[in-house]
Amino acid sequence: MPLILFLVLWKPASQMDWGRRQPIEVMEELYLICEDSLEGIFTGIYDAYLKKKPHGQIHLIVGEEVNYRLFAVYETCAPDERKAAKVAGTIMREFGEEAYLAICRALASREPDKGEAIYKTVAAGLSMKNKKQVMGNLADPYIHRVFELARFTANEAHFHVEFLRFRELESGILYAPMGPKNNLITFIVPHFADRLPLENFVIHDEIRNIFAVHPAGKDWYLVYGDEKLKQAEYSFSEGEKKYSALFSSFFHTIAIKERKNYGLQRNMLPLRYREYMTEFQGK
Repeated sequence: MPLILFLVLWKPASQMDWGRRQPIEVMEELYLICEDSLEGIFTGIYDAYLKKKPHGQIHLIVGEEVNYRLFAVYETCAPDERKAAKVAGTIMREFGEEAYLAICRALASREPDKGEAIYKTVAAGLSMKNKKQVMGNLADPYIHRVFELARFTANEAHFHVEFLRFRELESGILYAPMGPKNNLITFIVPHFADRLPLENFVIHDEIRNIFAVHPAGKDWYLVYGDEKLKQAEYSFSEGEKKYSALFSSFFHTIAIKERKNYGLQRNMLPLRYREYMTEFQGK
């Protein structure tokens, strides 16, 4: 056995007895692989508590693991609505509505470390005396990470509420495409459902091919499309084409040339939003 490997795996039993050796105990790490959804991650948290092991030895992974680790055990957690509902109820009851909303926003993030951060935040919060103040404990790196993810998701949702553009289809339905970095559609639709209750409209997340459908006078719901729906072309009404051209012309002629500030424009309206906005179509 190589000397380096021998020194790593073995240690002296005592300073007085150099002839006997005993193996160093290796603590196995448990990695729970969860689906990238609220139900999937909350199910992973529920299963982590069932293991009854120290939280430092359990980790949550969102999606498939690429690089497997030594001395680690991997288990897949199938989403379970009952388990997810229990975890959601515990978070809402113990931490409060504001903290629950922050965790949900972090869940919508595209970052791969969100599952681990949320699990360790829940574990840290349940061990606190004042559980309602869990999101204020930013000295904890996992809570700080959840705070960062939630803030970024909330900021992007705010941008989409401001920049989303509806266009009328030939059928009379209002259609609005978008391409957010994070899975924001459930945070955006309530805003428009409250302001357009009597309109038939659809908001389409083209990145994830998710449709938020709002029938006039009814509750909205989500439809997960396939590749055919994603590649479908939409025919806009004649009135929509005329008003879109009129609005675009007005937008590009009203500006004062001497006061143009492209740096400030990009700061207030990032370029990635413009491909979905009527006034920038064809520009």
